[in-house]
Amino acid sequence: MTALLPEGFRDRLPPHADAAADVEARIIGAARSHGYERADPPLAEFADALGTRLKTGALHDAVRFVDPVSQRTLAIRPDLTAQVARIAATRMAHHPRPVRLSYAGSVLKLRASELNPPRELRQIGCELIGLDSVAAAREVVTVAVDALAAAGATGLSIDFTLPDLVDTLAAAMPVDDIDALRDRLDAKDAGGVAQIAPEYLPLIAAAGPFAQAIERLRAFDATGALVSRLDGLEQIAESLNGRVTLTLDPTERHGFEYQTWLGFSLFAHGSTREVGRGGTYTVMHESGAEEAATGFSLYPDALIGDATPARRRLFLPLGTPADAGAAMRAAGWVTVAALEPGDTPEAQLCTHLWVDGDARAL
Repeated sequence: MTALLPEGFRDRLPPHADAAADVEARIIGAARSHGYERADPPLAEFADALGTRLKTGALHDAVRFVDPVSQRTLAIRPDLTAQVARIAATRMAHHPRPVRLSYAGSVLKLRASELNPPRELRQIGCELIGLDSVAAAREVVTVAVDALAAAGATGLSIDFTLPDLVDTLAAAMPVDDIDALRDRLDAKDAGGVAQIAPEYLPLIAAAGPFAQAIERLRAFDATGALVSRLDGLEQIAESLNGRVTLTLDPTERHGFEYQTWLGFSLFAHGSTREVGRGGTYTVMHESGAEEAATGFSLYPDALIGDATPARRRLFLPLGTPADAGAAMRAAGWVTVAALEPGDTPEAQLCTHLWVDGDARAL
């Protein structure tokens, strides 16, 4: 029984742990090449501060406990975004805007869903804080695509959404129960939408391949309320230059409750669920002022999957000269040296054998 772990937790064993570390390094490296410097916030913070950092950030998904030193309630982060927002708003408030930050770390959920049972996850991402523009959103989406490509992901696709769509339209197309309308549109419930506001029904059909969805939305937008958003989406799509498959689901709000005008989900070939998501949002300062931000988060477990990553290990027989092993490591090999006469390449899970200065496949 001592070897059992709590529900939602697991050990990451080799070679999966090595593969995860490699993916993380590649993603952070891609972010650094775009000017995103790494921040590393603590695992836990005061719960009240963490819970109010984002505009509507709640701690319903956070594990909380009483700190024996301060006697105040602490929360283990369920998401890293709020912490990066705190750093930008406080410790880096003097930094010229926009500030570009990347991060990687573990997060802990109070509970998990049946479809995604792990409660402890690795989260990697970037946040661009202090600028709300199409150019900022375009850069963040580009960095996300570059990061996934650097991690070896293929068959990339992005599903865009417009989280504040109903609020934007409501100024010209008033609705009695806007919360119910949002809910029914998100659920793609045509009957429910017809009962609440039938004029909004075309939005359900305005989902699918990006070009077709944009065309349908423009045809629907008789008042011009969506022109700037649709123009911005098209600029972002053009900047990707055919690198990814694009779709648009304008009424999707599940998981985008905190985003403002733009949200997006990231998918990759071989993954059964989304590998990341992002969008625009606002950061709440202690003064009560709000600051615009755009960012994305990636989840490497979804990228790696359950398949066993390939090993490439070179076995050095007993007595191999030390300088020979050093030369092979300098050439990029992972070497495993025999430590006793009976050691074998098979026992050490090696794929190659060192013979007379060369690596021979087994």
